[in-house]
Amino acid sequence: MRKILALLLTLLLTASVFTFATAEAASLTPAELTIMFHGSNVTDDSAVLAKVNEYLKDKINASLKVIWGTWGDFDETSTMSLNAGDPIDMYFTCSWSQDEYNAYAKKGMWVRLDDPDNNLIEKYAADLWATLPQVLTDGAKIQGSDGLGVYAVPGYKDIATQNCWDINVDLLTKYGYTLDDIRNADYYSFGDILKTVKAGEGDSFYPLLVEGMVLERMATNSIIVAGDSGSTNLLSYYMNPTDISAEGPYGNVMLNKFATDEYKKFVEKTREYYLAGYIDPGLAVADTANDLRKNKQLTGQYLIGTQSYSLGYELQASQERNIHVEMVPCTPAYVDTTSSQGAMVAISTASANPERAMMFLNLLNTDPYLMMLLNYGVEGIHYTLNADGLVQFTDKRADYQPWTNGMGNVTLLTPTADQGKDFWDTFKAYYGAAKKIPIIGFTFDASNVQVEQSALVNVAAEYALALDTGAVDPAEKLPEFLQKLSDAGMQTYVDEANAQLTAFLAAQ
Repeated sequence: MRKILALLLTLLLTASVFTFATAEAASLTPAELTIMFHGSNVTDDSAVLAKVNEYLKDKINASLKVIWGTWGDFDETSTMSLNAGDPIDMYFTCSWSQDEYNAYAKKGMWVRLDDPDNNLIEKYAADLWATLPQVLTDGAKIQGSDGLGVYAVPGYKDIATQNCWDINVDLLTKYGYTLDDIRNADYYSFGDILKTVKAGEGDSFYPLLVEGMVLERMATNSIIVAGDSGSTNLLSYYMNPTDISAEGPYGNVMLNKFATDEYKKFVEKTREYYLAGYIDPGLAVADTANDLRKNKQLTGQYLIGTQSYSLGYELQASQERNIHVEMVPCTPAYVDTTSSQGAMVAISTASANPERAMMFLNLLNTDPYLMMLLNYGVEGIHYTLNADGLVQFTDKRADYQPWTNGMGNVTLLTPTADQGKDFWDTFKAYYGAAKKIPIIGFTFDASNVQVEQSALVNVAAEYALALDTGAVDPAEKLPEFLQKLSDAGMQTYVDEANAQLTAFLAAQ
């Protein structure tokens, strides 16, 4: 009897909340919101947005238009739109995209969400904020154009970083190798495996599928420094290979990424792999590299790839690519400032409806129906639920594949059949156990060296990707690159970063 009464009370409360929300929505002026997401592969969103807009009308009297940025076009499209002041309400941002969270907050592009005079979080997103782990809410607080505060909603996704080798297991086993052959090797000893597969698959096949900056970090055991240039990272912090929570081999210091022995060793090996025909030359072309890499992933045209990993991604990747995919870690999962800012959504200061945008982000990150709809599509069209209530995708999912981790609170999603019903419990435990690096919380503020940063980014754009993918000879180009960096003020940039890091650590 007690259980029945509790159930009735819950139903009454739910009904009253819905009635109130509907009534409140009806009192609002209709608004059209636009959001730009990253990493999407969406060719038909009509059925999804019809359902989304029907739901949003009842909830917040708004409609939604989505710009589905891809891995290839998002950086250019988002920054051009922001710099032009386009009336787009919300953008994906993070610590590694070109519309980098810290830099664009300082430029005044993002609305401060906890502004003392108009605290949008307190007004419209208290429920959302209460659901987020502290590492995310702490990581979102930065120095922006309106002072120290929160300038974007962090996505509750993988809250630790783990770089992995992305393995096409079907191809690996075809040539008599096992995952242990990958686990027991490293980047510098992949040569025999790559050679065998290249010989078997032919001259037009490139077994090593890489994203240049990710490959460099994986090979050198370094991290992204939050606040550094998002387009081409200039700084390195090297982790302790045996205990990521302890000081690294250089101590707690920032280094010129390109002037270390580790970087030299990396580009020399990469050049060797490139000349052997293991790396597609197209991966060295900035304008097309991301789309080329994504297309080769989706069609299984690779043996070993690079991946910043989220627990369970191999299941999704296997389904999308129609091959058996496994991820082999280079490091344990670790928490750094970059991972806490790894996927966020900011409200643009050009938005005509920042308050309604905040209502939408609160709903997206607290309402399982809306999160399922925007991520997985329409039940019965893009997916079905099996007897256990778990998601099974249909063939129509190929037309609608947003990047799940770029959208928000992924823990609201119903697990897939491949993930299993306990997946999110495992997910939270896995990332909850990740160690923090010694400089967790540090964000570089490049305000004092903006002139140097701009000049250095231009130099790096000329050399870094080509070196990171092996397309040029490091014996010739690396010294030339280093000299141009020096001439552009690299030492001033590094000194400023270390002065800030020293002050940060002293205050801990």
